[in-house]
Amino acid sequence: MAKRLKAREIINFTKAELRDKEKALKEELFKLNAQRYAGRVEKPHLFSLVKRDLAVVETILNKKKE
Repeated sequence: MAKRLKAREIINFTKAELRDKEKALKEELFKLNAQRYAGRVEKPHLFSLVKRDLAVVETILNKKKE
């Protein structure tokens, strides 16, 4: 996942699409952490990108609950 998510791009997603995106990002973060503990992280910059994208998705999900 090299492309960064923009809030204005995903604001129009449905709740189901946002949940799917959230799940995919969590799985990607899990895989990155597995690589970290195996000692072979090829792209360490992805940690911050994935965490930031996950925060954007979760923020928008919380706003949609209101």
